[in-house]
Amino acid sequence: MSNQEGKVSRETRGHIFLIGLDRAAKRNAFDSHMIKDLSLALTEYENNDALRCAIVFAHGDHFTAGLDLVELQPKLATGVFDFSENEINPWGTVGRKLSKPLIVAVQGYCYTAGIELFLNADIVIASENTQFAQMEVQRGILPFGGATARFTQAAGWTKAMRYLLTGDSFDAKAAFDMNLIT
Repeated sequence: MSNQEGKVSRETRGHIFLIGLDRAAKRNAFDSHMIKDLSLALTEYENNDALRCAIVFAHGDHFTAGLDLVELQPKLATGVFDFSENEINPWGTVGRKLSKPLIVAVQGYCYTAGIELFLNADIVIASENTQFAQMEVQRGILPFGGATARFTQAAGWTKAMRYLLTGDSFDAKAAFDMNLIT
């Protein structure tokens, strides 16, 4: 079943909550509506005692192309990433955090905000064809979702800095070797 505006789907299977990024026509790039919908879906999961595990996945060929900067640029200074005290911040950087397991399954492109999202998960599964990139540096912006801390913690300083400072892409094998995926 899909949520409003088709940004994030939700499905319950027993005690498992499936959360799907559903903006495939835009390679699941995060706009303000999708960010809010993802927060609401994670909050719904956290608040439902019958749910024991959530899996975030993507509809379409790609997990996410990152942020939809065309839509978000005018909103960045106005708190598009602010969440109420009752809402789960998908990136877990501030505010209410999940207390239950989160699995993220990625494929195709997994750029910027997608990496930061899975760095906040308990388990990350990637298809062999996944291409990763933390490319904010190429656009002159700072990673907002915790990559500067979590990427370096998971991969080690020198391995992480190569990608954080260049924006170069890497494949699933490299992500596995850096302890980013399971």
